[in-house]
Amino acid sequence: MDSLKKLFGLKNDTVLNLAAPEDIDALFRQPDIGARVKRPGDIPAETIEKMLAIEDSDLQEEDAEITQEIDSEIITLVNSILVDAYTKRASDIHFDSGIRGQPFDVRFRVDGICHSAYAIPEKAKKGVISRIKILSNLDISERRRPQSGKFMVRIRGEKVEFRVEVTPTVDNNENIVLRILAKSKPVSIAELGLSPYNLQAFEKMITKPQGVVLCVGPTGSGKTTTLHSALGHINKPEITIWTAEDPVEIRQPGLKQVQINSKIGFTFSEALRSFMRADPDVIMIGEMRDVETAKITLEASLTGHLVFSTLHTNSAAETITRIMDMGIPFYNFAGALLGIIAQRLTRRLCDKCRKPYHPGPEEYGNLINYYNPVWAKKHGLPSFSPDLTLWKKQGCTHCDGQGYHGRVAIHEIIVASEAVKKSIRQNPDVDHLIEVALAEGMRTLRMDGVTKILEGITDFDQVSRVCL
Repeated sequence: MDSLKKLFGLKNDTVLNLAAPEDIDALFRQPDIGARVKRPGDIPAETIEKMLAIEDSDLQEEDAEITQEIDSEIITLVNSILVDAYTKRASDIHFDSGIRGQPFDVRFRVDGICHSAYAIPEKAKKGVISRIKILSNLDISERRRPQSGKFMVRIRGEKVEFRVEVTPTVDNNENIVLRILAKSKPVSIAELGLSPYNLQAFEKMITKPQGVVLCVGPTGSGKTTTLHSALGHINKPEITIWTAEDPVEIRQPGLKQVQINSKIGFTFSEALRSFMRADPDVIMIGEMRDVETAKITLEASLTGHLVFSTLHTNSAAETITRIMDMGIPFYNFAGALLGIIAQRLTRRLCDKCRKPYHPGPEEYGNLINYYNPVWAKKHGLPSFSPDLTLWKKQGCTHCDGQGYHGRVAIHEIIVASEAVKKSIRQNPDVDHLIEVALAEGMRTLRMDGVTKILEGITDFDQVSRVCL
């Protein structure tokens, strides 16, 4: 209480009251209150500058090492940014130095989109950077080379890990990006947003006794969540499950989870070798980063183990080409493969304010062309009619006026049927494999995205943003 009174310049006899976080959140969501509340991004730079009260001499010397204790206001500001980002469900925090003389811009990536959150006076920039470096055990005097680190804090009783990347830029500046890795809880496969066909196909492939299941997509597309859902579905006392992850984001009882530490030579391939001597039934490798890990993964599946792993590829079909480029014999890979699930995360329309509308024939025609007119007819998509209803964004206090709140996954699953395996062995061409998989019942990422558009879950702008 004394610290708060000092921070806000209150008198000692001022009475302060406590309120639970959920009560404050509920108050902010009220329309009449929310309209008057200033968001962090709306705070003028002069106000922040006054709050920090930093002397010019502290940070103006370009070559002076900042070895003195960081100002308490700087510490308070950094802590506020971390808590604010976590509260707003941000996945990343960007500290952008920008052009000399401009404010230090802080942006939050929420639901895959960056938003400006703070504008900090330039004179406070080096103090903020030094504070983050100190938290991450990095060299505060080194401004010429990139540095990587991490630190752990506790926010509202939850342990939250921040991965830090410091990159030098022009004019002797530095940019910092913090990846927020909050401890997540596993979800059931029914909660992954899989279509009925994809849910049935996915459940069938992960309950096989042996083989390889790959989950592919870009960084931050939810691959780890999907694989942990699969592990949770088959997690039973009679099954021994080992996982090697970097980092361990989701913890589940019954799983033997291992944290990779490349600094001491404990890599994915090293962990996989150890797993093979530890009597496993199921193995999950966080990422197939190199040829050695891919080969050991294949060997594990061919010796009677069920193996899950991830790759960074654009689609399920392109995964085959990536595997071939790694030098894995396509004949052996075809024999071990159970299936490939590719996914993307797209923003979900806000349930509180989305609005129904009737699209015109041209708009709906573009949507069908995006899906594929031939397959749209085969899959039974509705024909155009004036009564056809789609949904569009609006904006409310619940979604901060964005029109979107949360994200939904769109999927593409190739099941390793006999026809697909034959195609991989004889003609591992991406276009040919897609034709075979479509004939076997696959829905492409575009198709699954359009299906979710028709269901009112998302809109065309968001699907086309993540699917080429």
